[in-house]
Amino acid sequence: MKKIREFIRLIVISIRMWYLRCYGMKISPTARISFGAKLDKTNGGGIFVDEESYIASGAIVFAHDFSRGIHSKTIIGKQCFIGANAIIMPGITIGNNSIIGAGAVVTRDVPANTIVAGNPAKVIRSGIQTGKYGKLQK
Repeated sequence: MKKIREFIRLIVISIRMWYLRCYGMKISPTARISFGAKLDKTNGGGIFVDEESYIASGAIVFAHDFSRGIHSKTIIGKQCFIGANAIIMPGITIGNNSIIGAGAVVTRDVPANTIVAGNPAKVIRSGIQTGKYGKLQK
C-alpha cells in the first residue's frame, strides 16, 4: 500500500510541475514544490528553481512587484530548502546549499551555504552543507 501511495504522489507532483512549466517557470525535474506553496504566475518566466531544492507549504516566491512595476528573475539554487510560510521577494537570488527559515521574509540575496531566518531575513549561520532537498548535513 505504501508503494502505491508513493507512486500516486509522484504522478501528481509530476502533473503539477508540468502545470507550473506552462507558465514559463524553469523548475528542475528533481526539485520538489509543496502543493501549498505559491509561485508567482504573473511573471512565471522569472522563476528558476534548481536541482534537488524543496519549497515547503505556504511559501511564496514572487517574480514581480505590481506597485513598483518590477518584473525580475527570482533564482533558487541547488539543494536549497525554503521553509513553510517564507516569502521570497522579486529579484532575489538564493545561493546553492542554503536554508530559508520558516516565516522568513527574504529581501536581499542569500549567499551560498548559509541559513537565514527572520523578518527581514538575516544570516544566522554560514559554512553549512546541505544534501538532497536542502537537508542539513552534519
